[in-house]
Amino acid sequence: MTLYDKFYLNDGTTLPHVGLGTVHIQGGKGIHQIHSALDVGYRVLDTATGYNNEGMVGEAVRSSFIPREQLYVSDKLPGLAHQYDKAIALIQESLYRTGLDYFDKYLIHWPNPKEELYVEAWQALVNAQKYGLIKTIGVSNFLPEHLDNIIEATGITPATNQIERHPYFNNKDLIAENDKRGILSEAWSPFGREINDTLTNATIKEIAKKYDRSPAQVILNWDNQHHVFPVVRSASQKHQYDNFHYLDFELAQEDMDKIDALDQGEKGRIEGQNPNEYEEFI
Repeated sequence: MTLYDKFYLNDGTTLPHVGLGTVHIQGGKGIHQIHSALDVGYRVLDTATGYNNEGMVGEAVRSSFIPREQLYVSDKLPGLAHQYDKAIALIQESLYRTGLDYFDKYLIHWPNPKEELYVEAWQALVNAQKYGLIKTIGVSNFLPEHLDNIIEATGITPATNQIERHPYFNNKDLIAENDKRGILSEAWSPFGREINDTLTNATIKEIAKKYDRSPAQVILNWDNQHHVFPVVRSASQKHQYDNFHYLDFELAQEDMDKIDALDQGEKGRIEGQNPNEYEEFI
């Protein structure tokens, strides 16, 4: 297996080995938590309009000691703005909220296929990239048919697809479909969140003990060796440090297989969020 210290995107951009999720991180306390992560070495900050923290993320970037060009800010378009004009306006509004001149990466958060507007939203991202508002464009929670529809309509393939991915729902078929199209898979909530906490799983804890690593480091390593870019939220500097430093060991194939075997299929999804059914408008 291969460990990746960086991930190459189809538009020539590179990502480091891990990103910092910012959901539920807000206010002045959130700024200190992001600065803590930057001290550890994180450079990718993942936010969304629906997280209600774009202003905090922008302030953390502007007040950081890290030069702007070394940071990678990723934001997401909510379902309420899939219509073309609304999407363009909201991308601009999000930039005003952050106080930034551009987003390094911008995703459509959910396809909301019942609304039949995600192709229109994708065209807005394509044009916003041409206008210089966004450097890299991608999607989140898109299934193969959604990907093919936007690629056919615009001729532009997303650079990344951020999807649900953790040991109880490994989403391997969608990862393979992303790979087939040259799209990097990103994992949101790679530990399964508190309601589906894989960090306490006996198999993962046993593997962690074998390598003298934390369960979190094992899961992030498992993602990396499957060529998946993990986005992990952590507020404490200790956890931020542990999550960042997961590249100094390699899981044997037998241990990769054990983690793969924990998959529960559709029952393993967090809150049953199937992209063909789940809709997000905030």
